[in-house]
Amino acid sequence: MTERIPETERTPETERIPETERLSARAVADAIADDATFAELPALIRDSKPDGPLGWPGYDALRARAAERTGEQESVVCGTARVGGTRAVLIAFEFGFLGGSLGERTGDRLEAAYTYAREHRLPVVPLVATGGSRMQEGMLALTQLQRVARQSALTRKAGLAQVAVVRDPTTGGGWATLGAGADVVLALPGAQVGFAGSRVRPADADPAAYTAEAQVAAGAVDAVVRPEELRETLGRWLRLLACPSGTPAPPPDPLGGDAGLPATGWDAVRRARSSRRPRAAAYLDAYFSDRAAISGDRCGGTDPDGMLCGFGTHEGRTVAYAAQTGTATRPAGYRTAARLIRLADRLGIPVLTLVDTPGAANDAAAERQGAGAAIADLFGAVAGARTPVTTLVIGEGGSGGALALAAPGNTWATPDSYFSVIAPELAAAILKRPPREVEATADQLRIRPQDLVELGVIRGTVGP
Repeated sequence: MTERIPETERTPETERIPETERLSARAVADAIADDATFAELPALIRDSKPDGPLGWPGYDALRARAAERTGEQESVVCGTARVGGTRAVLIAFEFGFLGGSLGERTGDRLEAAYTYAREHRLPVVPLVATGGSRMQEGMLALTQLQRVARQSALTRKAGLAQVAVVRDPTTGGGWATLGAGADVVLALPGAQVGFAGSRVRPADADPAAYTAEAQVAAGAVDAVVRPEELRETLGRWLRLLACPSGTPAPPPDPLGGDAGLPATGWDAVRRARSSRRPRAAAYLDAYFSDRAAISGDRCGGTDPDGMLCGFGTHEGRTVAYAAQTGTATRPAGYRTAARLIRLADRLGIPVLTLVDTPGAANDAAAERQGAGAAIADLFGAVAGARTPVTTLVIGEGGSGGALALAAPGNTWATPDSYFSVIAPELAAAILKRPPREVEATADQLRIRPQDLVELGVIRGTVGP
């Protein structure tokens, strides 16, 4: 079913998508649900004063026209369905009903849906398309955001996942609660996504900043997913996030060949820095049968070249991963890893981290982006995790920028790796030694994998 909006109720948001392409709430729910599994939850009926709580002239007539046009009594349709085999609570917004706006009756339905999810231990999937709070109900509409936020927080505390799909448009409080507040946020291509709707943002604002693609670049959305891939993608996410396990993830097998342990400290450095050494992507591909990535620190940043984070399947169970890629890790990368570890901890999913960085990015931009605070946050996330964390050093272990990702008491190393308090070249410079003494300094630092085992820094090396 598609919606048809009268000329008198058109807005810039409603005009973005042709009527033949904008799906109704039930059509969206049916599109992602396994065949014939969507079942609507009973809707609460709230008694209402004529023309609503504010007595807004014509409000009842407006709602009646919206109901006649869409076949719905409110702006959300809530129900349960199987998505990729996993049962979940779906919250589908009907944008044709007053622009998918939130009012008191909307809040009733949302609260009931979240409560049902907690009672039946089901993940929640908001399918959001909204222009924000309903003006005809004033502040009583706006306070529904607090109500939704509380339900989301209770569901989070219960250890249940929330995976949102933001459709076009998703603006205002609906974006700032059901959308951006979810654990994983997916978006449809070209969707208008942002806190400010088109009629309230500055006249000279760049419209490209208010798109799904821009929100991915800003670290607020994890991925843009094409409609034809949405069911499969959602099914994968729900399956991955609904499989807790208290058993630690085993460290991966080494991929660097049979060269054995390094003879000297400098040999360890040389091998770890080799361009031929396998990097994080190769380890993740070998370790997981399938995986799905999260992206962004939810603070305006991403580090796609420095940190890979997500969830995958290893030997039939879900393992979360945060993996450095061999470059200097930026603040957004540390914050994304902290976000990943806290989410896995809340869902009871074990974590694998791969250490491989010459160190934290130390340029002026990194300092302005809060490098120290980001690293401190990751240290705290690892230290506070109740779910087991396993670490494998697969290359360079450069100072605190590497140690922040390492699990105390459960860190391992490959033969072609090293871990050092500081790079040997920098150590020699600080000690005012000539360049010819760098290799000797590397030996003194005792950075080889076997040295780290002897010192008690790591549990052991992987491989023969």
